[in-house]
Amino acid sequence: MKTNALKGMRDILPAEQRLRDYVQQKILAEYRASGFERISTPILEDSENLDKSDGGDNLNLIFKVLKRGEKLDAALASVTADAASLSDMGLRYDLTLPLSRFYAANRDKLQNPFKVIQTDRVYRAERPQKGRLREFVQCDIDILGDSSCNAEVELIDVTARAVLGIGFSDFVINVNDRRILRNMLENMGFAADTIDSVCITFDKLDKIGASGVEAELTEKGFPKQAVSSLVSFISSGEGITLDAVAAKCSDPAIADDLRYVIENARTASGGRYRVEYSPNLVRGQGYYTGMVFEISSPAFSGAIGGGGRYDNMIGKFIGQSIPAVGFSIGFERICAILLDQNYKIPDEKERCALLYDAAVPFPQVLAFAAELRAEYAVSVIKKAKKLGPQYAMLEGLGYTKFATIQDGALVVK
Repeated sequence: MKTNALKGMRDILPAEQRLRDYVQQKILAEYRASGFERISTPILEDSENLDKSDGGDNLNLIFKVLKRGEKLDAALASVTADAASLSDMGLRYDLTLPLSRFYAANRDKLQNPFKVIQTDRVYRAERPQKGRLREFVQCDIDILGDSSCNAEVELIDVTARAVLGIGFSDFVINVNDRRILRNMLENMGFAADTIDSVCITFDKLDKIGASGVEAELTEKGFPKQAVSSLVSFISSGEGITLDAVAAKCSDPAIADDLRYVIENARTASGGRYRVEYSPNLVRGQGYYTGMVFEISSPAFSGAIGGGGRYDNMIGKFIGQSIPAVGFSIGFERICAILLDQNYKIPDEKERCALLYDAAVPFPQVLAFAAELRAEYAVSVIKKAKKLGPQYAMLEGLGYTKFATIQDGALVVK
């Protein structure tokens, strides 16, 4: 039998798990202190729900689960059998679709607005590489039932406080609104049904520059005049400000909500972090309907969090629009950064190994361990025949104190 974890998944050793537990506890404590409540949902969802969830590229990364028993036999026997007919469920690729289904099923039992926490595993059929696994933990908070911009401001504030509480300080909350970006691009001559493709390219502006955006849009076959208008605008040298983008929209007032969120989130930050307008921020999920946000920092590459408003998702289940907005902390990314920095958990008790001889009655050993736990995190371990290698192994595992029982008394060193 194979001992390695499946490709794209991994086992987590105790030292890393302690760090992960600490990070999750810090995040949960901040979320709960802000009035959010935790729920859990199954890892499996109906295939129809997953396929209609507007998850962008993630829809191509769903782990499908075969039908079972007679249903599978019937599907295999069908002359029209295809991949879709063989599967009736799949592993969740994020926590937003399961939350939407959960709310649709339980909304009569929930507070309105519903402020919810989810920290759980999700699955994507990624090509495994550094920073991309097939199984990973997401850590979300969402507000369902509040259409006001205060929901965005609150999510930014609560998420930022959680990130600060973990120990990060030099970070930026980048904010954009898809409605403003779509309106500007349509006014420049891009067809409404092509805007998502244009946005995917525009999102790369920071990486490929204006010339790269022009080349990719031209290669995609977009109208020359529309491409020229966009490239001229982003190459003007004056900076892509919110006022400049709003001026390119059919109604400049469309930017008022975004101004409100940025101004109030900055006030709430008290200077502890920055909140900035990011004109090319799009995010890949197709279910976003309005504002989107990400957390970035010059101290590391890539985002450590993101989210946005998805007012249409719950309506797919119940036939009526329910406002919804969420923010996800990049749990795996944060843990990886802390591990690379050899992060030490604050106020963690020193680890002590109580090494005992077989001749000492075990209840007495446990009593001494209980006494030590007032000051240390204690493991009781039977003495090895060769103490040198045993001490070396325990030191390598993070033990800094060692206790023995001599003549009925504890000796700690």
